[in-house]
Amino acid sequence: IIRDKRKRNKVPALEDYLQQRDYLGALTLLEFQRSIGEKGENADLWIGYCAFHLGDYKRAMEEYKALTVQPDCPLDVWVYLACAMFFLGLYKEAEEAASKAPVSPLQNRLLFHLAHKAELKNLIDISSSSFEFAKELIRHNLVVFRGGEGALQVLPPLIDVIPEARLNLVIYYLRQDDVQEAYNLIQDLVPTTPQEYILKGVVNAALGQEIGSRENLKIAQQFFQLVGGSASECDTIPGRQCMASCFFLLRQFEDVLVYLNSVKNYFFNDDTFNFNYAQAKAALGNYKEAEEVFLLIQSEKIKSDYVYLSWLARCYIMNQRGRHAWELYLKMGTSSDSFSLLQLIANDCYKMGQFYYAAKAFDALEKLDPGSNYWEGKRGACVGVFQLILANKEDTLKEIVPLLRNSGNPQVEYIIRALRKWAKENRVHLA
Repeated sequence: IIRDKRKRNKVPALEDYLQQRDYLGALTLLEFQRSIGEKGENADLWIGYCAFHLGDYKRAMEEYKALTVQPDCPLDVWVYLACAMFFLGLYKEAEEAASKAPVSPLQNRLLFHLAHKAELKNLIDISSSSFEFAKELIRHNLVVFRGGEGALQVLPPLIDVIPEARLNLVIYYLRQDDVQEAYNLIQDLVPTTPQEYILKGVVNAALGQEIGSRENLKIAQQFFQLVGGSASECDTIPGRQCMASCFFLLRQFEDVLVYLNSVKNYFFNDDTFNFNYAQAKAALGNYKEAEEVFLLIQSEKIKSDYVYLSWLARCYIMNQRGRHAWELYLKMGTSSDSFSLLQLIANDCYKMGQFYYAAKAFDALEKLDPGSNYWEGKRGACVGVFQLILANKEDTLKEIVPLLRNSGNPQVEYIIRALRKWAKENRVHLA
């Protein structure tokens, strides 16, 4: 075997990441060094720098604030702190912080922007007709800057005046889960830019999934493929997301992961990305990794979605953690979703040999729908539990007998007699 000793696996240095503008890589390296006590010179300063360039202004502000209380803090940190506060909309605090920094081009530029912020309101208040379009543009931009606040009051009159107003109103409706309104607003729009194609694809995908329309899903898949396969977008992050979405709708999950893996470093702790990523993992049977990603999600909206709950329950069961799946059901209120989750738990636990939780799920289903044949599933699960008890792999006989008694089937007494006989012979006390 010939080995080239010149080729070594070299851990990139901080400077390498910064030169490539890979701020996520740099931040990861700095945090790792901090966690193991090998923090380099100015590490805290660089962490704030990387967080700022990643758009995490709150994290940057916290890092810079921590530096300002240290006795040897460089005075320039005050202007860096002011910049982070500026992007968080803390204009008064930003001005106070900037005033503590030494005079510099950055400080001058920041103070200039701060001075023009109260001016924005004055511009809006100007009543001359010649300024009307600028006023409309400012109102539109304020809605965008404020994350959609006031969208329904400001944007509808502007959709035929400012082209972006229609798109931003569609985005607002999507965020409010009003998919039909979003569709009504965009269905007649003939897309000409990648952003318009993507947004029209997203709306059609959302509507198609909501009403079960294959036609809308097909249109969405075609729009995503058009953007993701174009020469101008194929190597961009939105382009790769589009291809992942296209393959997701086609249920080609191996291809989904190829594209999501290529951009996952740019979506650190992004709940929507992790939701799609985990579903693709689970669909391919990678239940352990899928469970880990599902549990990273923080959004309460996603965590209460039945798709999330059912996939997480399946991952738990496939990873031999049926109790966790059962606890998911117990936290749900009575609904068609909870009934569906019970069916999933009952059948998946049975298939995976987790008979105790299968029996509990079939018992609950039997109570909810007494005229069904859930008794057969419960009977099989209870017998499966008894087999595990005989193999010293379970100790739940006391719980199984009451489950059997809940059924009015005549076979119950025969099974219970057999269980009692074994319990008596093996000195196991049954109530």
